[in-house]
Amino acid sequence: MTVHSLTKGGAKSIANKAKAAAVPTERPPVDADTRIYQAIFDGVLNHRLTPGTKLPEPELCQLFGVGRAVVRRVLEKLAHDGIVALRPNKGAVIAEPTPEETGQIFEARRALERVLVEMAVARVTAADLRDLRRQLADEHDAMHRFDQPSWARLASGFHLRIAALARNPVLQRYLTELVSRCSLIVGLYEPPGHAPCEHDEHAAIVDCIEQRDAAGAIARMDAHLRELEQRIETSRMQGEKSLAQLLGL
Repeated sequence: MTVHSLTKGGAKSIANKAKAAAVPTERPPVDADTRIYQAIFDGVLNHRLTPGTKLPEPELCQLFGVGRAVVRRVLEKLAHDGIVALRPNKGAVIAEPTPEETGQIFEARRALERVLVEMAVARVTAADLRDLRRQLADEHDAMHRFDQPSWARLASGFHLRIAALARNPVLQRYLTELVSRCSLIVGLYEPPGHAPCEHDEHAAIVDCIEQRDAAGAIARMDAHLRELEQRIETSRMQGEKSLAQLLGL
């Protein structure tokens, strides 16, 4: 083999590699399990799906273009996470927490958020504080627009944003589940027209975090969650929208 052929072959190899590198790499599509799980989870978190809402398998299959095996697998995972209740021979519904479960969930959430707030105070940055202030501004705007869905989403998002400041993904994941289960409780028991959280209470927590006042932030958060629990009533909010609307599709 000549030097020329080696050079030619090397150039061809380099050209092929360059051509391959020039082709943009497509992001892998989100799998069906994740899409269905996230749609139902977000529906609960944003109070579109209230406790007792039926989740018919045939309709879910049609909405997401999947088979029953996929839908059943997702529903089983949601049931394991406490979001869905599977009733023998009756199908799946969004879970309806009992008063006893309600107390246990709020107790666990208060304990977890105390830890997360303390960690957030120790690790918060100036950029984090700016993001928190923007979050409060968005809440204030949604409140004055009487935009209940946005209000609910931002209220839950505030607590998850505080959890993210703790820089502990394990604890953050646990809180995400508890916040979702609290959203179920609010959807079941809280009177219509109320925000899941009060804007002024969130603002007071941010003030304490900005002042690096861990004790104050913990006390404010604890009082805030107790106030939320005390507002719970036994009246249920009924929805009349289609499953597609409730899932935000």
